[in-house]
Amino acid sequence: MAVEGGGQRGPLFERNGVPGTSSAPVDMDTAIVLLGAGVTAITHPLLYVKLLIQVGHEPLPPTVGTTMFGRKVLYLPGFFSYARHIVRVDGKRGLFRGLSPRVMSSAISTIVRTKVKQTVPAEDTEQVSNRDDLKTSFRKVVRETSHEMVVQCLSRIATQPFHVISVRCMAQFVGREVKYSRGLFSCIAKIFQEEGVGGFFVGLIPHVLGEVIFLWCCNLLAHLINTYAVDDNFSQAPAVRSYTKFVMGIAVSVLTYPFMLVADLMAVNNCGLAAGLPPNSPIFKSWVHCWRHLGVQGQLFRGSSFFFRRAPLAVTALD
Repeated sequence: MAVEGGGQRGPLFERNGVPGTSSAPVDMDTAIVLLGAGVTAITHPLLYVKLLIQVGHEPLPPTVGTTMFGRKVLYLPGFFSYARHIVRVDGKRGLFRGLSPRVMSSAISTIVRTKVKQTVPAEDTEQVSNRDDLKTSFRKVVRETSHEMVVQCLSRIATQPFHVISVRCMAQFVGREVKYSRGLFSCIAKIFQEEGVGGFFVGLIPHVLGEVIFLWCCNLLAHLINTYAVDDNFSQAPAVRSYTKFVMGIAVSVLTYPFMLVADLMAVNNCGLAAGLPPNSPIFKSWVHCWRHLGVQGQLFRGSSFFFRRAPLAVTALD
């Protein structure tokens, strides 16, 4: 295999001794999977608290606070208060309820993305900033985004069953159930027995829609800004362009958050858990019905913030 500098290396051997193949890609894939599992485990308490807020579970009373303008309002508990409550009820291990299916989902997502990219490789990415090449650069962005969309959709379809299981495991905290606490295979059997194959894919449509909209808006907005707003004569243009997509991702993720919220609520709705049944939640006929209900209640962004969560009504009597 040729290396930098024009040198040659000897025959490469895989772990099974087959000449001409390298174990480096396998080791790299394993490292990526392990890294993803580690990140998933570290961030799981955040996602757990977020999920409980999304389903509307507020076990702690609000506290009186003051805005920057001196007005007294009610603040719902933030992440740390909520996490301490979970530890008091379930212990420190309780913060990692539903972690196993999330780790499995992360690993499968990494594998699917790698295999799809190997099977359908994307064209080499190249930033085109010259305005004479606008049509060429736009077509390139469309091709790259289309490829990313295929990868993302296939990954989401493959991991949705484990996402559903994870969400339901975490949502059991609301009603103190143990329905989905007997292991991954038990959860799979329970869902298949009660809901069939369709039970593994509840909430898939809003999830995919949200991710596709996010992907296209983020890439197209970043392309337009890099092309029209960033002057090539500006000395820091390359640095600015490198951060544009990241900033756009943050902005667009706020707009597409309701899709993620609806997807999570549909994963829990009417599955036999208290979190998805009246009086905690209406029984929704479809994800559109869920969206409309949240819109009427002004709750389409419920759970989008961990801190400074204001209660629906201000405390005017305390002024």
